[in-house]
Amino acid sequence: MEFKQEKKNNQAKVRVALLSVCSNTSLVIGKLTVGALVGSVSIISEAIHSCMDLLAAAIAFFAVKTSDTPPDQEHPYGHGKIENVASGIEALLILSAGAWIIYESVKKIIHPEPMKMVWLGVGIMFFSSAVNLFVSRKLFKTGEETNSPALLADGWHLLTDVWTSAGVMMGLLLIAVAQLFFPEKNFYLLDPFIGIAVALIIINTALKLIRESTNALMDTRLPEAEEKTVYEHLKKLKPTTRGFHKLRTRRVGNRRFIEFHLKVDGSMSVEEAHQLSHRIENSIEKHLKNSSVIIHYEPCSNCDNLCIENCFLSPEEREQAFPPSHSSKQIHE
Repeated sequence: MEFKQEKKNNQAKVRVALLSVCSNTSLVIGKLTVGALVGSVSIISEAIHSCMDLLAAAIAFFAVKTSDTPPDQEHPYGHGKIENVASGIEALLILSAGAWIIYESVKKIIHPEPMKMVWLGVGIMFFSSAVNLFVSRKLFKTGEETNSPALLADGWHLLTDVWTSAGVMMGLLLIAVAQLFFPEKNFYLLDPFIGIAVALIIINTALKLIRESTNALMDTRLPEAEEKTVYEHLKKLKPTTRGFHKLRTRRVGNRRFIEFHLKVDGSMSVEEAHQLSHRIENSIEKHLKNSSVIIHYEPCSNCDNLCIENCFLSPEEREQAFPPSHSSKQIHE
């Protein structure tokens, strides 16, 4: 059942990644054509932005197909981190695109050029915003359902494109309206300034993605809320479980790895511990999908500073289990 669900998730990830590739290809062709006809640096900058999105979508497509390759002898933890690498590469590409847009915009400010067929530019920007909004929602939905960093990164790219395209559209609309009422005035300088604004938004998104992908590659712990979920599910099994310590968590691609030392009754048999492991894994997996749980069992024979923080026993229960002469001194130390 679990294998079928994982296969279904993989197919959904590949489909939505391919949708992103196709939509970005169409938008790149449309924006480049219209940008050349209108003579707008902001439209050309959006075309370059979409080129980066296309490359990012292609990387995401490759990453989601590769990340779900089963673990092998060389990669016992699987291939999930390829998604985090892909996310970092996408961010660097977007960062370079932002720098290029600023360069071209400054050139346009120094050497302004007239624009033509501005309404055509307004139309392509509106179409781009609508398409990217639809595709980004698909990417976010599938990315969240399958815990895919690559799809979520691609979704953020396209959502950024939605806002930047809308900003360019409003700027072009302002230029078109101004030309109707004040034909003798030159409003073309608005275009490169809009391009710079687009570039700054792109750079901000890129820096955010670089930070997130770097944290994932550095094995940053899971969010506090997810670690709290582990605590709550372990505590539900009290009195079989008495506490835990040395919790270590990390994410590899779309998988979570959770390790901890679990305090239990010292008389528990190996078979009982084995059955308890399955209960804990199933309980955590229901709320934290794609989790791999490793448990080190320890007999609950005393209380010390190491495990007191996550002890499930009340002070009264600890006192009954371990007389003051046995454990109180260690606790207060």
